[in-house]
Amino acid sequence: MMEKLHTFREDLEKVWGDQWSVTSEIGKLRSVLMHRPGKEIEGITDPSKIYFRDFIDVEKARWEHDQLAQVYRDHGIEVNYVEEMDPGCPNAMYCHDLILGTPEGVIVTRPGIEIRHKEVKYAAQKAAELGVPIVKTVHGKGIFDGACATWVDKETVIVGTGSRCNAEGLKQVSDTFRDMGVKNIITLSIARNQNHLDGFLSIVDTHVAVTYPYITPDIIYEELEKRGFEFVEIPAFDEKINFAANSVALEPGKIVMPKGAPRTVELLNKKGIEVIELDLEEIKKGGGSVHCLTAFLKRDDIPVYEVKED
Repeated sequence: MMEKLHTFREDLEKVWGDQWSVTSEIGKLRSVLMHRPGKEIEGITDPSKIYFRDFIDVEKARWEHDQLAQVYRDHGIEVNYVEEMDPGCPNAMYCHDLILGTPEGVIVTRPGIEIRHKEVKYAAQKAAELGVPIVKTVHGKGIFDGACATWVDKETVIVGTGSRCNAEGLKQVSDTFRDMGVKNIITLSIARNQNHLDGFLSIVDTHVAVTYPYITPDIIYEELEKRGFEFVEIPAFDEKINFAANSVALEPGKIVMPKGAPRTVELLNKKGIEVIELDLEEIKKGGGSVHCLTAFLKRDDIPVYEVKED
């Protein structure tokens, strides 16, 4: 008699020791992967060559990173550090690009800029050490940064192509998503002067998303509106470049984001969103913020959204 064949997800906790699963941006956050800035950000002589906006105060950047990690700990979130890192990898603090949490473990990425390629090995090693299943490693000619994807629910994911995700990378991750039961892969082209979705989109509550309307494609509004979403639109360019969309939800309706976007915070508060603001001025000089710093390993599931067609 043949034994009943379980799905990989059904076996996750029994076999892998934890329910390593990410199916949204807002389910209660349980575990993250981060890299505290190390020697790799010391002695920088030309920020533009490493995709930084300006020179960074190294000690303050570390302090800022520690403040974010402490917020996570204060909310019961396990913070796991990628401790080993190549000293030639100054962008390594932005862990979200290195691995992408999925319903069945993580996808190991292949970043769109060559200076970041070595970072991935250390993130993958740490994930394996923790016992997180590695369900895919982007390979061949594929290019894909973790922040090019946004989970809506376990059946729906948004993926943006552009300078950090090419057609082959899209194909590889899409095939993996479909193997996990994803029914809706919403694809779009990210504007040429943007890198990632989290530059203009964040989901912050069960039916609330933050967008920067001038570059957010219509398909995002259309698909999220079908699922009952309302939008907080970032009202000014200066707040957009201060990373107003680059937040992390600790749970539905409670987020942590960088200081520098007071009008956006006011609009979020009017929607009932609780906001924790952090000073991340040095971190932002490297071209990233809260969401970029944080790779999700484990979130609680949320219900699948009912889709209402016109």
